[in-house]
Amino acid sequence: MLRMVREKFNKLLPYLLILVFALSRIPGMLPQNFSAAYAFAFCAGVYLSGGRAWWLPLVTLLVTDIGLNLYYSLALGWNVWELPVLKYQLFNYAAFLVIIWLGRRFKPQTSFLALLGGGVLGALLFYLITNTASWFFNPFGNPEYTKTFLGWLTALTKGTGGWPQTWEFFRNTLFSGGLFTGLFVGAVKLTSAESPQEKEAGGREPEAEAKPEAEEAKA
Repeated sequence: MLRMVREKFNKLLPYLLILVFALSRIPGMLPQNFSAAYAFAFCAGVYLSGGRAWWLPLVTLLVTDIGLNLYYSLALGWNVWELPVLKYQLFNYAAFLVIIWLGRRFKPQTSFLALLGGGVLGALLFYLITNTASWFFNPFGNPEYTKTFLGWLTALTKGTGGWPQTWEFFRNTLFSGGLFTGLFVGAVKLTSAESPQEKEAGGREPEAEAKPEAEEAKA
């Protein structure tokens, strides 16, 4: 019975990841940069096999990004379809590719703490890549993002005027990466662990198979 539940859960896992990720991207659902996206990409790399580990999270990201851009442009009047903004968004996908690649370096059997650390590392890499791209390309023309080391540090720690400081985004990125990775990995670990009864039954199976052979030898 438990084995059947685990098999069903493993089949549903990709869809559960997509659902949680999509819900986390609803505007106003979570604080800025507090998202399941980092854990979604990392766990896709860990648990999904073959090309699905790559295309499933990227397609999901693309579909939700289009939906968000439509909301921001139609409801809020933001110029999110301008070419500089779209070019900058490509670095988000580059960062997610790195996170998926990182997840592929782990195995599903890896310990919970190691996978949790991998998810946090993936969130950290996302923050560094995307904020460095924001500083370098500066699609919104922020005056604070000068092409100097100090300008780069400003992009990583303070950000631009009129917005929350980027260190707050950094905090939310790490916390959400750890939280959602822990939830995803914990759910998989709990459903994949064998019960003591199953382990005992598995240990008795070889003896049960060997018994008829022994009786035939006696005959």
